[in-house]
Amino acid sequence: MTTKILHTIENFFQLSRHNTSWRVELLAGCTTFLTMAYILFVNPQILSTTGMDITAVFIATALASCIGCFLMALLANYPIAIAPGMGLNAYFTYTIVHHYGYSWQTALGATLIAGVLFILISASKIRKTIIQAIPHSLAIGISVGIGLFLIVISLENCNIMNAQANSFHFGTLHSYAALFFLCGLTMIVILESLRIRAAIILSILCITIASIIIGINQYQGIISLPHGLEKTALAFNFHSLLSSNGLAVILSIVIVMLFDNTGTLIGVLRRTHLTHNSEADTERLSRALLADSIAACSAGCLGSSTTTTYIESASGIRAGGRTGLTAVVVGLLFLTAIFFSPLIKTIPSYAVAPALFYVGCVMFKHITQLEWREITEWIPAIFIIITIPLTFSIANGIGAGFISYFIFKALRGKIRSVHWLLTLLTAIFAIYFIYLFISNK
Repeated sequence: MTTKILHTIENFFQLSRHNTSWRVELLAGCTTFLTMAYILFVNPQILSTTGMDITAVFIATALASCIGCFLMALLANYPIAIAPGMGLNAYFTYTIVHHYGYSWQTALGATLIAGVLFILISASKIRKTIIQAIPHSLAIGISVGIGLFLIVISLENCNIMNAQANSFHFGTLHSYAALFFLCGLTMIVILESLRIRAAIILSILCITIASIIIGINQYQGIISLPHGLEKTALAFNFHSLLSSNGLAVILSIVIVMLFDNTGTLIGVLRRTHLTHNSEADTERLSRALLADSIAACSAGCLGSSTTTTYIESASGIRAGGRTGLTAVVVGLLFLTAIFFSPLIKTIPSYAVAPALFYVGCVMFKHITQLEWREITEWIPAIFIIITIPLTFSIANGIGAGFISYFIFKALRGKIRSVHWLLTLLTAIFAIYFIYLFISNK
């Protein structure tokens, strides 16, 4: 019976056709999980500052990741992992809740609506139209701006920088939080340079253990039966989302999801030579995006920020992963993690701050991909990069970039090169900014 089941699974994932084996796929799945397991600790730390129960968010993060990985495996048969995305979890917390003043329940509602819209986009030809409409330079600007946003948040979380009323100044550099941040970041850099896959998660655990040893942190346990999800599951509401702020929030989430998922997925597949731009690959890519959009909806229902495909999947692919069986292994490991919920209460915020900083730096390095020879391309991107962290809002950054891009192209007499859909989105953001100006007057 067991042999028959294993044979059925092997045929479903086409292991022989992809020149791989059970052992290789298992190893690849474990490798991918180790490189991205930090999200289990980082996501609850960020979202819990909104008032959400940290244990519930931990379990929601694990379950949403498990569902996303299983969907990717079953629908697209790709060795790609899905989990709540860095950047959008910060947007959920620091913009939607802290900046705009929405409740975390309403933020979950925005996540769910964005996920539904992303399903509709992924299941139609609209996705291709949107991707063609928004220039590569603006997409790069969004990614880099979110990276800088994460860097600012990480420095604020460990008291090295204070961001109040849109002004930035140094905090204290002689606190335990600042010291542990520097130690954690140094450890990540050294381990990453040595190509150790679990660099980020090892840094988080080492800083946590050190803080317990010196007595500034309290051990809360490691293993227990999962509980607490009822505090966030299906807790979403849609109050006030029909306002200009609410619509801008939803639109921003959809745009970031679209470019983050599409860009990461295509980038990983091309870099690891798993795609050949054939018609079959295009169909699998569409199914992969559909898997992620469904996972995003599940995240909103469970009590987490939206999901995305993880670039860390490349580590598992380099370890030999070629099919969705790799993603299934990652999903099973995330599922197992729900039994380690007490650990999340032990890990302090300054232990995850180096992870935020490092991931932000990885995103920031994409700035080198800007078209520096064309000023009307890179100046709008810089507007996005600067505006996102200064205003703590991805929506404001996207709007500033779109509007400046349209204006500069018009002044250069290149208005015909601007896609009609980008013109429409620019008009929407212009109305949004006019409304903000009038309401704040």
